[in-house]
Amino acid sequence: MNTPITLSARQAHSRIHELTVIDVRTPGEYAAGHLPGALNIPLDQLRRALPDIRRAAERRDILVVCASGARSRNACSALAEHGISAATLTGGTSAWAAEGHEVHHPGNAGRVTWAMDRQVRFTAGLIILLGLLLGLIVHPAFQVLSAGVAAGLLFSAMTNTCAMATVLSKLPHNRPRATDLNAALARLRDR
Repeated sequence: MNTPITLSARQAHSRIHELTVIDVRTPGEYAAGHLPGALNIPLDQLRRALPDIRRAAERRDILVVCASGARSRNACSALAEHGISAATLTGGTSAWAAEGHEVHHPGNAGRVTWAMDRQVRFTAGLIILLGLLLGLIVHPAFQVLSAGVAAGLLFSAMTNTCAMATVLSKLPHNRPRATDLNAALARLRDR
């Protein structure tokens, strides 16, 4: 796997006007705050956007961002497999905001969607707790739920993948509306 080009928040900020920024987080995460001018193309929709990203990369350098940098590294690797060079923002949107750079908060009617890693931690903790409680109250076999989640978390850390995040990204609040994705692709074509 290729190691993607990385830009620090400071480097990206100094070049933001010359970059096409693609945010690969879920629409809910994107709506909670993103880099100015970033286009939301969720990681699971990247394949659909490849032709438009390829054309955009011919005109401007591509910067891929997510919350912490993990999904954007995966996206950069996927783009590299298709001959598209892109950089990732080290530390993601979190590092960008921590440096005091502007984060755009579109009007989302007060609805805030948790970052995917927070959704995963909450769900994993809930399943583990549920497994332990059911194991004490109903039958010890329910503790297998807790063991299964623990094994999944270990596998996730070792492989830098997350099946639970993939499942959670399919929930309605994490899915892009077709019109939103089409609008992002149209803006990408216009850049």
